Amino acid sequence: MSAKEIVKSFYKSDAFINTEIMKEYLHPECILDWNSSKGFIQRNYEEILNMTSDISRAYVRTKARISHIVEEGNIVSVRFDHYAKTIENPREEMFLAHMMVIWELKDNKLYRGYQMSQVM
Repeated sequence: MSAKEIVKSFYKSDAFINTEIMKEYLHPECILDWNSSKGFIQRNYEEILNMTSDISRAYVRTKARISHIVEEGNIVSVRFDHYAKTIENPREEMFLAHMMVIWELKDNKLYRGYQMSQVM
């Protein structure tokens, strides 16, 4: 599988709400640098899994609608809109944020991420 196919598969999976799936995609030394509308956050492997566990308590489904994805070697850039369905209202899809991420892959896993998000 190419780096682009791995990243695409990650965003189409339930990794954001399932720690076991998230573990399949993350390199054990993964670091995510995230510039959000609330400021800079850096997360390591364990912190990403903890965040996934927290998200799973609030959402029954998340969805990434990818508009752009570009691969150069083991680097993949992806732009998408992130949506979710809450436990309280599982029938209504709610917009979460516009996202832009650059992923470096190592051993066919997400190794180093640089992410920006904007909430509307």
